Amino acid sequence: MAMKTKRTKFVDQLRAIVEGCGKSRYAISKETGIDESTLSRFVHGERCLSGKALDALGECLGLTVVMDKSPAKKGR
Repeated sequence: MAMKTKRTKFVDQLRAIVEGCGKSRYAISKETGIDESTLSRFVHGERCLSGKALDALGECLGLTVVMDKSPAKKGR
């Protein structure tokens, strides 16, 4: 029997990366230009980030998006 794998939402993955990257939110804020309080609210799930802020965050953290080729189920 195949085991179901629960996919983690992209935004939740990004929040975990910000928390575990080893850089302080202050340092990320200074490098990206994202206000520190905005970054904090994003990490705590209280707000979203703009596309421009997401681009800056990805560049700051050296992120690359890789698409999972397995079929996505509806409702995820």
